[in-house]
Amino acid sequence: MTTADTIIPGLPVFEPASVWLVGAGPGDPALLTLAALQALREADICVYDALVSREVLALAAPQVALEFAGKRGGKPSPSQRDISLRLIELARLGKRVLRLKGGDPFVFGRGAEEAQALAKAGVPFRVVPGITAGIGGLAYAGIPATARETNHALILATGHLAEGAQGQADFAALAATGAPIILYMAMSNLEAIAAALTAGGMSAETPLAIVSEATTTRQRVLVTSLAKAAAEAKQQGFAAPAIVVIGEIVRLRAALAPFVGSLTVRLEEGA
Repeated sequence: MTTADTIIPGLPVFEPASVWLVGAGPGDPALLTLAALQALREADICVYDALVSREVLALAAPQVALEFAGKRGGKPSPSQRDISLRLIELARLGKRVLRLKGGDPFVFGRGAEEAQALAKAGVPFRVVPGITAGIGGLAYAGIPATARETNHALILATGHLAEGAQGQADFAALAATGAPIILYMAMSNLEAIAAALTAGGMSAETPLAIVSEATTTRQRVLVTSLAKAAAEAKQQGFAAPAIVVIGEIVRLRAALAPFVGSLTVRLEEGA
């Protein structure tokens, strides 16, 4: 009987010569799915990205080889093509390949590109969703993603600004919706994003929060305004990885943060 079987019966079998694209969640290992935990126990090799926390990696069984294949903006990293080819190579060697990604593999994680490459190569794969940092990170900061009296829509967007990039967010258009905006990969572009949102009609006083290293023992939260965010983040040493949330939902943190659980209190008061 496997470790996974002792947790819950009926979990899928991790077959040799296959790849599991697994979301590791935002960092706290308690937020892993049962299928993700099974994969960490049964894989032959775990190819993990830069956003997988060390606490999650520590749950891998002793026989699981750990191989880093992360991408981090502005730093040397393997190309997406090379990562996909590596997954295919390992599967064709008969390995149980765990491709472990921070958050959810299909939310700004390039999981779709890897799934397409595996499908084209005829490699069997399974997708295991995870809690995306834009939702889980907010919860650990005492900020609900939706509240009936505040918003009936929610925008998830990337804050990565690449000149001429297809699919790049139109921040002026997003500002016009009035919906809260949750940004991934935005820390290096906060000033430009704030300017674009303001140009689109968003008030410079709109509340904004930054949740750095969300749900880990290193979590920090900064609550500020759209106009002040870039300067205050720099002054207080906030850097990637971090989630940025903009909108009235941030105001709810003042009342909710003291009650979101002892873990959050410990995280914010700890180192």
